[in-house]
Amino acid sequence: MTRLSGVITAMVTPFAEDGSLDVEAARRLALHLVESGSHGLVVAGTTGESPTLSDAEKLRLLEAVLDEVGDRATVIAGTGSNDTHHSAELTRRASVAGAHAVLVVTPYYNKPNRTGLRAHFHAVAEAAGETPVILYNIPSRCVINLPPDLLAGLASEIPNVVAVKQANNDDLGPVEGLEILAGNDEAFLRTLELGGAGGILVASHIVGREMRALYEAQTAGDAARARELDAQLQPIYQALAVTSNPTPVKAALEMLGTVEGHLRLPMVPASQREGEAIRTALERHGLLVAGGSR
Repeated sequence: MTRLSGVITAMVTPFAEDGSLDVEAARRLALHLVESGSHGLVVAGTTGESPTLSDAEKLRLLEAVLDEVGDRATVIAGTGSNDTHHSAELTRRASVAGAHAVLVVTPYYNKPNRTGLRAHFHAVAEAAGETPVILYNIPSRCVINLPPDLLAGLASEIPNVVAVKQANNDDLGPVEGLEILAGNDEAFLRTLELGGAGGILVASHIVGREMRALYEAQTAGDAARARELDAQLQPIYQALAVTSNPTPVKAALEMLGTVEGHLRLPMVPASQREGEAIRTALERHGLLVAGGSR
């Protein structure tokens, strides 16, 4: 099942109190997300705290989520890094494990030039075999931007590069040869209006059914309803951006009793002020009532 459209949730990675990977909680969360409107899931992405996961943990998580919901939803593995050999090998292993697609972030920190970027994505896509590759453009975290002309060039050169998660709102727009997926929640509707396929989203952990309804309204031609839903969701989007992702969404999930909010350093729990902002947004949206879940 390779549906690279609609509401795709960048799934958090549940941890036990001692910091170990909680695979059973991941299974429960994956099922909850699919039943709450997600067409697909990304495991071991940024929201999944991928920098602190070992390759073995990433593959365990992928295999568990595939087993739990792989027949009902698209399961995408985050396999990118700033080390081409490492990223290619993890991509190969994820593809062999059955990932429906892989999400490959722009190499960060070592700051390759355009020639290096092209060589990196060629090598990783080759390792993927026939598995579809989604490029991930997020200059706020990686320093480097993939401009539209470079994205189009990669799409024309590499057959299995089929989509981009565009987390640079300034460059949001059609790219020849690629499906466009919103990389920021607040740009989800705008992406759909521009002809994009959907989004890889965070707030869908909390308001997945409404984001699914927004997607279905826009794709059915009911732009007014889509705009109405988008306006209602903006306070949730803002609350989940009060500090670095995934701290806010994990705090919200714990408040709602969905999963515990343990993080791995260097990510830390929400502060009291941040927590109050998140709780207030959940209460105003009707997700929490008097400190309890709806």
